[in-house]
Amino acid sequence: MCKSWGEKLVRKVKEMQMKLGEVDIAGIQFDLRSRDEIPQLLIGLQHIWCTPELRQQVFAILEKIVPEGTSPDTGRPGMELWKVLVLGTLRLNCNWDFDKVHEMANQHSTLRQMLGHAFMDQSYQYPIQTIKDNVQLLTPFVLDEINQVVVKAGHNLVKKNSGAGLNGRCDSFVVETDVHYPTDINLLLDAVRKVIELTARLCNAHGIDGWRQSGHNLNKTKKLYRRAQRLKASNSPDEAKKAKQQEIIKEAYLAYLEVAQQFIERAQASIALLEQKGCCELLKLLTISSYIGHGQRQIDQIKRRVVLGEVIPHNEKVFSIFEEHTEWIRKGKAGVPQELGLKVCIVEDQHRFILHYRVMEKETDDQIAVTITQEARQRFPDLNSCSYDKGFHNATNRGELETILDRVVLPKKGKLSQQDKEREHSPEFIQERRRHSGIESAINAVENHGLDRCLDHGLEGFTRYVALAVVARNMQVLGRILQQKKLKWLKKRQTHYRLAA
Repeated sequence: MCKSWGEKLVRKVKEMQMKLGEVDIAGIQFDLRSRDEIPQLLIGLQHIWCTPELRQQVFAILEKIVPEGTSPDTGRPGMELWKVLVLGTLRLNCNWDFDKVHEMANQHSTLRQMLGHAFMDQSYQYPIQTIKDNVQLLTPFVLDEINQVVVKAGHNLVKKNSGAGLNGRCDSFVVETDVHYPTDINLLLDAVRKVIELTARLCNAHGIDGWRQSGHNLNKTKKLYRRAQRLKASNSPDEAKKAKQQEIIKEAYLAYLEVAQQFIERAQASIALLEQKGCCELLKLLTISSYIGHGQRQIDQIKRRVVLGEVIPHNEKVFSIFEEHTEWIRKGKAGVPQELGLKVCIVEDQHRFILHYRVMEKETDDQIAVTITQEARQRFPDLNSCSYDKGFHNATNRGELETILDRVVLPKKGKLSQQDKEREHSPEFIQERRRHSGIESAINAVENHGLDRCLDHGLEGFTRYVALAVVARNMQVLGRILQQKKLKWLKKRQTHYRLAA
């Protein structure tokens, strides 16, 4: 993003001067009996708006994403940050793509009232690219601060007295990345496809010949890939037939690799020629070079596996050339042999609010148990206890956690000593262990509200996606609490009128 374009994006958090016909956000009416997530989320946002202290805190946090040196009074007005927050949380809470958000922002009447549109400007339509660009301005750091404000607002509603502590539950789950099932030959096809497409496009723009038949070249590579993909090893008891089939497979793979290598070398020569001619599109050149690197790695690994018969070590494998942070994760779940994505750990309290989260990049549960607990305690000092499962245990974790929390419910792996048996068979420990299973409900909820599969790109996009999902989920929980309180008050009033009559 160039600076001149970035300076024109966002100017104000919210225009406080109401327009003719605009409904005050505090006056928006919702169907309190609706069980859909949209009214609950909007009620939570309405509470933030209607509480001056909360509104000031959230607005001050949102102002941190305004580019430095941007004036709130001069220049082209961009999307207000309040609208960015509303549309961002709506997208994740409802598990929508941007096309759905675009349609709802332009057609959903209650949502448009929350966005500050009067009946006089109902003709205004949000461009989909505007929504995408502005939602991506939100950063994990900003969203984490907003999450703390939302959770504390919820605690003020549900905690009966200020001395009541928080009891946490901690567990991890996998958020999938938006990738296809990886094999070494289809990853090579991905790399060669991008090399051919991007190099042909850049060469055509700068008048360099040699890529006129790029479409034909890509089809040629795909045919060789399909042939190699369809061939299977023989199961015949005849060793001669097995050996013959193995030779056929090897020849098909080598033919595929030879063509892929030719196009990679041709692309390298074109890049060198572009650099000699003074091509200044450095980002595009670097992108092509990165795909060339992916292709060369895959060619090397396929040769080692098919020709030399090696077993490729797991730490050398890449599971997506587009989402390089993707990991191959086996959690031992029934019917789910593996998942492609990253693990995310969350800490939930007894009021169903997610206190903190952590994206686990090449980390295991026991490695982050102390860290995530410390971070959650820093954000919420009244966190007194937390429960974990056995995966979070190692030789030192329990002792370190006991210095942070008043009560730690962490089952030990392996054989138990007499002291461990007494501790884990105590009524308090058993009771907390039974309550710990409630974290599965929280995990299921966030998966249904956005965190089943990340649709954003890159590790930064993945982290932002998770942070926005956590904020959206907590905002919905806040709205549901308020919804239930209002319903309870209405029922009491109806009962009072009925008895008075």
